[in-house]
Amino acid sequence: MVNAPGHGARDGATAPAPPNPSFAEPQQVLRWLHDVSDPEIPVLSVVDLGVVRDVAWEGDVCVVTITPTYSGCPAMQEIRRGIEQALHRQGVAKVRVDTRLAPPWTTDWMTERARQALRGYGIAPPAEQAVDVSGIAWRRMAPRVACPRCGSRDTSLVSGFGSTACKALYRCHACREPFDYFKPH
Repeated sequence: MVNAPGHGARDGATAPAPPNPSFAEPQQVLRWLHDVSDPEIPVLSVVDLGVVRDVAWEGDVCVVTITPTYSGCPAMQEIRRGIEQALHRQGVAKVRVDTRLAPPWTTDWMTERARQALRGYGIAPPAEQAVDVSGIAWRRMAPRVACPRCGSRDTSLVSGFGSTACKALYRCHACREPFDYFKPH
C-alpha cells in the first residue's frame, strides 16, 4: 500500500492535501484502489485481480462493488477494509463496499499486469481461459503450464490444491522446483 498523505514529509514540510473527493471520477477512484493489495498475493492489486467490479457515487457516498474470487474467500474482509482505508486516505469520507456474487468471479477478469506480477512472484498464471464462449466443452485434465522460474513447459501436476484453494501445485522437471499455478475458474 502507498503511504498515507503526510507520511514521509521531512523537515516540517507538509504533504499536499488530498484531492477533493467530490470531483473524483470513478476512473480516479480505480487508480487509488490500485494501491490495495490482495492479502494472499500482495503483488496483485484488487483492481488487477478483477475483484473490483464497479465504482459509483450515490450522493456523497463512494460505492465500490467487489466480487469474491470464490464464495467464502477469507481475504474478502481484509480487501473490504483495505478499500475503505485507501479511500479514506484520499479524503473520501463516506465509503460503502458492496459484494456482488453474480456473475461469479473468473480468472478471465485478471489483467495482463496481474498475470505478469504472478509470474514474477513465482506463481504461474492461468494458462487457459476459464470461460469458453464457443460452447460447453470438457476441459483437458491438466493444462501445460510454463514454470514461472525457468519458463520450461516440462511440468506436471503434483496436487490439485496448492497453498490456497485457488491454486494447484506443479513441479518443473527442468529446474526441479515446485510452484503454484493459479487455476482458471
